[in-house]
Amino acid sequence: MDDTDTRSGPTDLPDGPGSPGGPRPESAPGGADTTGSTGTTDSASTADTTDTTDTTDTAEIITRELASDRFRADPYPAYALLRDRPEPYRSPDGVWYLARHDDVQAALTDLRLSNDRDRITRALAARTGAGRDISRLTRRLGRVMTNTDPPEHARLRTLVNKGFTARRIQQLRPRIQQVVDAHLDRALAAGRRLDLIADLAAPLPATVICDLFGIPEADRPRLLAWFRRMTDLTDGIDRVEAAVDRFENYLAGVIAERRAAPGDDIISALVAAQERGDRLTDEELWSTCFMLLTAGVDTTTHLIGNGVLALLRHPAQLRLLQQDPALIGPAVDELVRYDPPTQMIIRAVARPVPLHGVTLRPGDLVHLVLAAANRDPARFKDPDRLDLTRDEGRPLSFGTGRHFCLGAPLARLEAEIAIGTLIRRLPGLRLDTGTPRRRANPMMRGLTALPLTH
Repeated sequence: MDDTDTRSGPTDLPDGPGSPGGPRPESAPGGADTTGSTGTTDSASTADTTDTTDTTDTAEIITRELASDRFRADPYPAYALLRDRPEPYRSPDGVWYLARHDDVQAALTDLRLSNDRDRITRALAARTGAGRDISRLTRRLGRVMTNTDPPEHARLRTLVNKGFTARRIQQLRPRIQQVVDAHLDRALAAGRRLDLIADLAAPLPATVICDLFGIPEADRPRLLAWFRRMTDLTDGIDRVEAAVDRFENYLAGVIAERRAAPGDDIISALVAAQERGDRLTDEELWSTCFMLLTAGVDTTTHLIGNGVLALLRHPAQLRLLQQDPALIGPAVDELVRYDPPTQMIIRAVARPVPLHGVTLRPGDLVHLVLAAANRDPARFKDPDRLDLTRDEGRPLSFGTGRHFCLGAPLARLEAEIAIGTLIRRLPGLRLDTGTPRRRANPMMRGLTALPLTH
């Protein structure tokens, strides 16, 4: 769907077999490999959460599931419950969840659902005191492109696209390969077990994005440390804002340098970008750099980690990819469908949205559950099965329309090179003993450690 298709929105659809409003095909929880996998969920095996729906309100079941340890290990059974309800689920604190593919896809381009940071933080503040702290932080981060609505979003996107081009991304291929090989060489030379996250999936995108920015090697550790603190609200809002100060001051100096002496880096390209005399302000420049760091580091780390874990739990699919390395492009698309890093995104209702017998009202918050939409049997055949040969179009993992992820081509390229190189150089790769450790964030699904042997 292109960026011009922004006036459509979720509407009540006719009931019928396979339609969003009618009976839906059964989906098996957990996504087991039917071709020889011995993989399990990260901790306890997936519970059957559907057998009590005849006697218990599914809303109560969903509320319990979303707060359970099972959900962190394997959220997909709970997502199936969300999809199968006749109307959208609303949490006890008043947040709506959209989980069907058609609804999520339409909502992503619906102007009645706002991505504006001020509107969202006002809605958060109305529900919890934490919203007020988040509002303080978002005001500091400026007008990040991903947190704006038209027409401001279109203006920012046009300017940023001039610096973040497909040609620039493809030119990074040799450098990405070099970084992957160097990190693997270093880890293997240490003669210990491999931790995919610490040894490859985390340092790779951090190195690549710093290369893109033209950040000197000596400055990278502190820049990334500030970034980590800025994105960790558990550290306390005052410490987060202190990190924002340091990050902003550093980038202000870099931006001033690039204005005076442009280089062959993305900050220089963004400084030079113009459209009919319009340019990015300094606030917009540093906000864009923060956005690119956020999208370019964490998302890619978790795409690689989740993808490798899925392959190791589905050995027949892993063998297929090892036998046909040219399959790596479609494989990454399937891996990001099967277990995407970004599980859900948030919107605020700007104008009433009637949907499946309920109305989302102005001021309401809505979670668009991308990961649930990617497992919708009304859109994907046998969606809980990992199938690297799947040819049903790309999933919603990177969004669609005007908010399609700017960094998606770079994330895909890094994942293709990292995963392809890993399984080529280490054909005997397998999971080490122990349970992979997951992040606690339900919005972003990723691993903090993935021990491997080879």
